[in-house]
Amino acid sequence: MVIERTKDEVIIRLPAYVDTKGLQQFIDLLSYKEATAKSTATQADADELAKEVKKGWWAKNGSKYIK
Repeated sequence: MVIERTKDEVIIRLPAYVDTKGLQQFIDLLSYKEATAKSTATQADADELAKEVKKGWWAKNGSKYIK
């Protein structure tokens, strides 16, 4: 494995034989870290957003499941 830091990014080089399933999980974690790095949202903000999304989904799709 080679880790290189440039002015704008960190580059990680791995051999081709590395397990891709585990690697994908690691990349997903890194993507999450990158996406949330500058967030100022609190857990309460995330909970409220999830509640609103669920409510909107049920309003749109609830009749398909509850008759």
